[in-house]
Amino acid sequence: MTRDKAIIFAAEKNLPIDVNKKNPFSIDQNVWGRAIETGFLEDIWNEPIEDIYAYTKNPAEKRDADEVLITFKKGLPTHIDGQAVSMLQAIEIMNKRAGAQGIGRIDMVEDRLVGIKSREVYEAPGAIALITAHQELENVCLERELSRFKRGVEQRWGELVYDGLWFSPLRQALDVFIEETQKHVSGDIRMRMHAGKAVVTGRKSAESLYRYDLATYDSEDTYDQSWAKGFIEIFGMTAKIAADRDRKSK
Repeated sequence: MTRDKAIIFAAEKNLPIDVNKKNPFSIDQNVWGRAIETGFLEDIWNEPIEDIYAYTKNPAEKRDADEVLITFKKGLPTHIDGQAVSMLQAIEIMNKRAGAQGIGRIDMVEDRLVGIKSREVYEAPGAIALITAHQELENVCLERELSRFKRGVEQRWGELVYDGLWFSPLRQALDVFIEETQKHVSGDIRMRMHAGKAVVTGRKSAESLYRYDLATYDSEDTYDQSWAKGFIEIFGMTAKIAADRDRKSK
C-alpha cells in the first residue's frame, strides 16, 4: 500500500495509529531524538510547521535563557549542575532543558544508501546540546593532530551507522580509536541555552592543554617569538620554490 491508501485503510478498520490525512508524517523517535518525513515535507520548498515538533519548543518565542554546567569524565557526561547522572539521565534532562529553548532542530536533504536524496526533519535537543559541550571540551583537551584526525573518524563512523552497519568490524575498530581519544577529555563546560542555540561560555579542565603563559599577549608571555622566523622559512619553502618557478615560466 502507498501511504495515502494505508491511512484510509486504517481509518476504515478503526486501527489505532497517529497518522492521518491531517498528520501524514512518518515519524521515528527514541531518547536521542525524532525524525519526521513524508507528507508536505516531500516538497523541499515547503517550510516545516510547528505542529510536527514534539521535543522542541519554538525557538522564536521569548523566554529566559537557561545556563547549565555539564561535567565530563573521559568523554562521558557524569554531572549536570553538580548532580550525578547516568548517560540516560543526561540525555533525558538535556532533552527537556535544551528542547524548552528550541535547540536541536535540523531540516536537511540527505543522501540515502539506496541512491536517492530524501528530505528529513530532525529534532535532537539533548544530543545537540551535549555534543556542543563535548566538542568544546575536546578543543581544550585534545592534541592538535589527534583532534584533526578524529574529525575524519567521526565522519566515517556516522556514515557507517547511518548506512545500518552498526555491527561492522570497521565501526567496532573505530570505537577503539575513539575511546582512546577520550582518556583526557574530562572537565566542566558552562553553556547558555537560548533562542535555539547552545553557546559555550566557560571551560575548565585539569587535563587542559591550554596554557595561559603561552597564549597571553601580556607581559606574562613565555612563548619565544623568535621561533617564528625559522618556522616561517621552512613551512613556506615549498610554496616559495613553486612561486619562483611560476614567475620564470611566464
